[in-house]
Amino acid sequence: MPVKKMGTRREWSSSDERELKALVRQKTPARLIGRRLKRTEGAVRQKAFQMGISLRAKRGMSLRSK
Repeated sequence: MPVKKMGTRREWSSSDERELKALVRQKTPARLIGRRLKRTEGAVRQKAFQMGISLRAKRGMSLRSK
């Protein structure tokens, strides 16, 4: 069975976070956001959750109140 290569973790820069917000506003799917930011779909979903951004929004970006 082939061994899966582990990637290295990278911190999210403020410009990465801004681009994530902008792509969510444009209703870009998480998979494509991940490709654009060179991150996994799971990493994109987790960061959006931490930031309070819904990737499921159909009518614009929704932010959970903190």
